[in-house]
Amino acid sequence: MLESKIPSGPIEKKWEKARFDFKLVNPANRRKHSVIIVGSGLAGAAAAASLAQQGYQVDCFCFQDSPRRAHSIAAQGGINAAKNYRNDGDSIFRLFYDTVKGGDFRAREGNVYRLAQLSVNIIDQCVAQGVPFAREYGGLLDTRSFGGVQVSRTFYARGQTGQQLLLGAYQALEEQEAAGSVKMHPRSEMLDLVLVNGKARGIITRNLVTGAIDSYAADVVVLATGGYGNVFYLSTNAKGSNATAIWRAHRRGALFGNPCFTQIHPTCIPVSSEHQSKLTLMSESLRNDGRVWVPKKKGDTRPPSQIPEDERDYYLERRYPSFGNLVPRDVASRAAKEVCDEGRGVGPGGQGVYLDFADAIRRMGEAQVREKYGNLFDMYEEITGENAYKVPMRIYPAVHYTMGGLWVDYNLMSTIPGLFVAGEANFSDHGANRLGASALMQGLADGYFILPYTLPNYIASTQLEKVDTSHPAFAATKEEVAKRVATMVNVRGKRSVDSFHKELGKMMWENCGMARSEQGLKINLERIPALREEFWKSVNIVGTGEELNQSLEKAGRVADFLELGELMCLDALQRRESCGGHFRVESQTPEGEALRDDEHFSYVSAWEWKGEGGQWELHQEPLTFEYVHLAQRSYK
Repeated sequence: MLESKIPSGPIEKKWEKARFDFKLVNPANRRKHSVIIVGSGLAGAAAAASLAQQGYQVDCFCFQDSPRRAHSIAAQGGINAAKNYRNDGDSIFRLFYDTVKGGDFRAREGNVYRLAQLSVNIIDQCVAQGVPFAREYGGLLDTRSFGGVQVSRTFYARGQTGQQLLLGAYQALEEQEAAGSVKMHPRSEMLDLVLVNGKARGIITRNLVTGAIDSYAADVVVLATGGYGNVFYLSTNAKGSNATAIWRAHRRGALFGNPCFTQIHPTCIPVSSEHQSKLTLMSESLRNDGRVWVPKKKGDTRPPSQIPEDERDYYLERRYPSFGNLVPRDVASRAAKEVCDEGRGVGPGGQGVYLDFADAIRRMGEAQVREKYGNLFDMYEEITGENAYKVPMRIYPAVHYTMGGLWVDYNLMSTIPGLFVAGEANFSDHGANRLGASALMQGLADGYFILPYTLPNYIASTQLEKVDTSHPAFAATKEEVAKRVATMVNVRGKRSVDSFHKELGKMMWENCGMARSEQGLKINLERIPALREEFWKSVNIVGTGEELNQSLEKAGRVADFLELGELMCLDALQRRESCGGHFRVESQTPEGEALRDDEHFSYVSAWEWKGEGGQWELHQEPLTFEYVHLAQRSYK
């Protein structure tokens, strides 16, 4: 069932060989073929613009009122590329090596090397679009460092890189919409996938303004709908970010890859209230110049300015002298949790560590720090009321990204023929831990440079009978969706949707978050099905399905999270090793680092849906390492 389709030959030639072997579609025939793209963030917008420019008829769907509101806009720190402008030892192979190692050897070598190769093209593409990357005084593009590397390869646009890259992709998308090659469908949420003769041939959507349930047909469907971090309730994701599109596809037969691989970001503003609905990211780029520390003494509540230098523990610099504050995210997050668990945390409840810029301000001057990070400091002050130029920031780890997603082959196609998955929605490139500034790189590589080759190859090599929404499969799937919506609305229980989401999120954070144990995971696997059963008996959705109804929108997403959360715990339980962001307390080194078990778990977990009631079957895709040899990760 799992055929990765990675080409043979030397790793540096695999993508070139694949492109030559792909079948092509004649330019005159492209306008005869249609493509549905769900999601209009970096991966979705880039794919829609690129495929439309080739001549395909593209329908692009987003649940926001504009593609500009996609969550890609929230990425702050930068985008990696192996340009080696600093002449500091970077190369395509080093970016490949760092990414495989950073992912703790749980990603395919072939996919990661292609990503490193394409990184250099992405920068050229975005500069040509007018993305205002930071530049040095002489006009050359500037770069900075991110976690898990010892070179400066991260290109950035102050602290709003995602926003600027998204505006570039959006402009390309709007150009094709004006040309009539793309039709945008805003405020439309995909609620199911339509299969005809085993192939993905369309989707069912709900109009979020009118409540109308509609059908759309195409030759190919692409999902670029982001990650599922909101299963934890509190995360750095936008409140609307959800897993419904990929989960509906999973229930139709698409295997789900590595669902327990979730990323905890070490630099987020700590939780301040029980009533909080989301968390805020502070860019990893801040760790270039900010120093992380806590008091050496437990329970030290003095203001940071009154704690002398010799009573401070710069614990990342102490434990990891080679990488210091720029260790990978999973390592930095666990280290923060450890010092807080020891009673040395700062701020309310002791759930925080300091990120201090005093040395940077002395070294560079406040004006230069403001130039590099000004919008991040402003955002921090608006949220906390504290001036980070005068006092250290307080940060604590939070859920940020999901490395898991729908399983795809080298061509980004899922186990359902004709269903492609791009960006964070797939599992493909980051293994068990994503390095900082690699999400934007993957989303744009998938959208601009991979799907424009692999998707036409599928069209050219597949017999695609003419199908439209009059096909019985569309009516049957649409009826299932309508029935599901009606059932949910008609429960008329006494508990709010948010109360279920919060309860699930607390279970996930406590037992499937930064630290996981067999005991905690088994508790979740008992409690989550019970909570799901209560949801379908007790949830209260105000209003109807025939109107704008945010309570109903949230309910549908939480219903899917209640199934996905169970699968995440099941995957974490069966993977009896620690790797990257998946930390099983039973599997750690004497120093408390993640301890892999390559003999038994060097594979991709790919789960097949087997029906209601928590039934899944595990498939395994073995991972082999020919170019980056397996070793215990060390950042000391």
